[in-house]
Amino acid sequence: RPGGDRIYGVFDHQLPAALKKLPFDRHLSLKNVQKVVTEADGYQPHLIAPEQGYRRLIDGSITYFKGPAEASVDAVHFVLKELVRKSIAETEELKRFPSLQNDIATAANEALERFREESRKTVVRLVEMESSYLTVDFFRKLHAAPEKKPEKNGNPPGPNNDHFHDTSLARIGSNVSAYIAMVSDTLKNTIPKAVVYCQVREAKRSLLTHFYAQVGRK
Repeated sequence: RPGGDRIYGVFDHQLPAALKKLPFDRHLSLKNVQKVVTEADGYQPHLIAPEQGYRRLIDGSITYFKGPAEASVDAVHFVLKELVRKSIAETEELKRFPSLQNDIATAANEALERFREESRKTVVRLVEMESSYLTVDFFRKLHAAPEKKPEKNGNPPGPNNDHFHDTSLARIGSNVSAYIAMVSDTLKNTIPKAVVYCQVREAKRSLLTHFYAQVGRK
């Protein structure tokens, strides 16, 4: 049955829209960046590259991706379930055997549930992988970037200088935001691949395999 357009709609519209709505602005606000960096690196952190602060901010941001990833799995599951329901209902031969029709519908739905569970595990792993191993070049570029010195005003720069402090925190938030945008672009491509592989592909290949095996044993 045709249904590809609805599935592509999940990937082309629903997923990107959900990713855009994630509360990164709040998570990477100056106030929250300061809180996370202070807790991670101490009350007088090296603000140019507080590595633990970066990691916690990135981990916290990446966690938000689990919601849209799982929602994509559920949306595709709903489409597949509807397609199966309509296909069974419109198959003339099955209308003569209501008991068999019901058994096939039950078996198909149980299979779709298994595919959904495997898909959910896979997309969550994709998100967690982004958190467990950060792109090394990101930190290399941070350490290699020249430090921007505050304007000379007769006072030596230091962690207690409010302007320098806020500028450094804003730069940390901006750097994390750029990294998260890169991760978002990656997941925007890998989540659909995982969902298609685990759900759509399996639905085409083995929707009733378990049912046939059970019938064969009777």
